[in-house]
Amino acid sequence: MKELEKIKTALHPRNAHRERYDFPSLIKTQPELEQFVSENKYGDLSIDFADPKAVKELNRALLKHFYQISDWNIPDGYLCPPIPGRADYLHYLADLLADSNGGKLPEGEKIKILDIGTGSNCIYPMLGNTIYDWQVVGSEIDEIAIDSAQTNLYANPQFRGKVTLRLQENPKEILTGIIKSNDVFDMVICNPPFHESLAAAEAGSMRKVKNLKGKVGKKLTLNFGGKNNELWCEGGELAFIHKMIRESMTFKFNCLWFTSIVSKEEHLKELVIALKKARVADRKVIQMAQGNKKSRFIAWTFLNPEQQENWRKMRWKEI
Repeated sequence: MKELEKIKTALHPRNAHRERYDFPSLIKTQPELEQFVSENKYGDLSIDFADPKAVKELNRALLKHFYQISDWNIPDGYLCPPIPGRADYLHYLADLLADSNGGKLPEGEKIKILDIGTGSNCIYPMLGNTIYDWQVVGSEIDEIAIDSAQTNLYANPQFRGKVTLRLQENPKEILTGIIKSNDVFDMVICNPPFHESLAAAEAGSMRKVKNLKGKVGKKLTLNFGGKNNELWCEGGELAFIHKMIRESMTFKFNCLWFTSIVSKEEHLKELVIALKKARVADRKVIQMAQGNKKSRFIAWTFLNPEQQENWRKMRWKEI
């Protein structure tokens, strides 16, 4: 029974984080983590997930232990992403590409990915390159965030020439201004801002703290942080993905698959209608789960099966 309890079966089968955190091993990899680890009320080693410093140090340990990313940091107040969930999205994306490749996982530098809103943490590009050796371009509207992401890349030489960043100079655009006419991407990925307003973002932060602490103190501290543009945009994720769908029509032959995480399941019906109006050739909703949290992403392509096969032959023939 104990062995079964160690496995987080909801995570993707290839996810390196299916077992519970092995804190002794993580501390051996990242000694700075030890000060934040103690026994919880169940007698298990853990950290205070409401403490942003503890969460950041855990991330450093996970990145170093599992992915050989030895030097990683983010500015105070910026989004500190949960590593297991970010890795899960990438594994399911790889499966989607495999479906277009006769079931064989497309790995290596021939695969080119565009990450919309890469953030100061640069997690998706670094994990995508580490796990699958993909070439990744990350876009970002926040200059401080993109400087931080670039610092993380400079600090880890294995990413030189494999991960690049582009500043979105028009914050009202998503793909436009980032995808160039001669660009070819096998997949666009995105984890859009969730909330529709600052007030909604703050309310969501308070709910998260209540869940972690059981009560809200005088000073609100959100463990995963997040600047305004990371947490909310006008209209929230629904408006963001609607705009992404509209813009993708301009770049229908620059990319095989466009994808975006959809946090609210109730948004799917409206987004499927939008994809029908955009006359996509195929669409998919891929379900994911991290612990008790269920999530999903939506994917669409403008290429019919024959065009997808031609894409595979031209770009992936040696994979």
